[in-house]
Parts: sequence; C-alpha cells; structure tokens
Amino acid sequence: MLKNYYTVKKEGSDQLIIQKSRFIGYVKRVENELKAQEFIQEIKKKHADATHNCSAYIIGENDQIQKANDDGEPSGTAGVPILEVLKKQHLKDTAVVVTRYFGGTKLGAGGLIRAYGSTTSHAIKTTGIVKRQLMQGFSITVDYGLLGKLENVLRNSDHILETIHYLENVEFVVFVIDGEADSFRDWIIDLTNDQAEIETLEPKYIEIDVESTSGN
Repeated sequence: MLKNYYTVKKEGSDQLIIQKSRFIGYVKRVENELKAQEFIQEIKKKHADATHNCSAYIIGENDQIQKANDDGEPSGTAGVPILEVLKKQHLKDTAVVVTRYFGGTKLGAGGLIRAYGSTTSHAIKTTGIVKRQLMQGFSITVDYGLLGKLENVLRNSDHILETIHYLENVEFVVFVIDGEADSFRDWIIDLTNDQAEIETLEPKYIEIDVESTSGN
C-alpha cells in the first residue's frame, strides 16, 4: 500500500464557455477501470445530444491504467490534454469526462488542447483534491481526570483526533502517520504518566484536503 497519494473528492463538475462553445467537465474518483467506464457511459447518456464527450482516466498505485478518448475531436486534442492534467496534478484513481456543445467557432488544434485542459483543471479545482495518508489507528482510554489535558494536546498536535467516546471512561480514537506509531505510544505514556490503556487499531487512509494546482 502507498503511504500517501492524491486523488479527487468523490465527484464534481464545472463548466467554461470558450469561443461560444460550452465545455462541461465532470470528475469522479474511481477504484477500477469498470467504474471509470460506467462513469463515462453515464455522462455520455446524460449528454447524448452533445457534440463530443471526451474522456480520460488514470488508475492504480503505479498509474498502470491510463486511457484517453477524443470522441471525434482531432486526434490528441481532447483526451490526451485531459489525461495530462491528471498526471501533472499527480492524481490517482480519477476519471474525467469533458462534454462539448459546439458554438459555431472552430478553435484549431492548439485552442482545443487549451480548452480541454482548462476545463479539466477548472472542474478538478471545483471538485476538490484530497491527500489520502495511510495512518495507524489507536484507541486511548483514560479516566475523566485526564480528558481536558489529553484532548487539548491531541487537537494541537499533527495527529488526527477522529472521535471521542464518552463512556465509563473516555476513549480517544487517534490516527498517526505510518512510521510514528512507537514514538506516539511513548508520548502518550509520558503524557498520562502511564495511566492510559492503549490499543492498536487497523491502519487506514485518512483524507486531508489540499489545494488544487494549475494543470496548464
């Protein structure tokens, strides 16, 4: 498993009007190629009256699945520019469809490349990007006398305090960057004077919002 990687939030869209043509970018996180193809067909069905529904996707830990489709636009002017934005922004498990309604003005090869790239970047920014960080989970149980102290230091740390369960004692569910588990455990023992019950949970990916970068 990758320690971390970037992908988009679940799904989103946005549009641009370029030289009277309407470009609508649809973005979706996809776990496999079947999901990507289903998403593309869904958009093509939704916009069956569009001039073009061009697409690209990139899937896998090592970006091993990469596909681009121009859907009738001149070769290399639509699908590839969409894919290049995904690669430039280092996104994984992401599919994009850009729907075009022709407005009567031809853009030329360079204009098409810029239009499809810009629409993709715009739609990704609107959808949002997350960093999926593999983190080790911990359950920390303490008595209520340590609640305030422990909550305060956890919220002001780089660790992710996912939830607090107020039961007979207080349980904190915390996620720590993979590789820092031992030092975190020592830190908690020291903070609580060894008065905490610490249980290791399954590691999982935690999503952290990040800023989209320009794709052009």
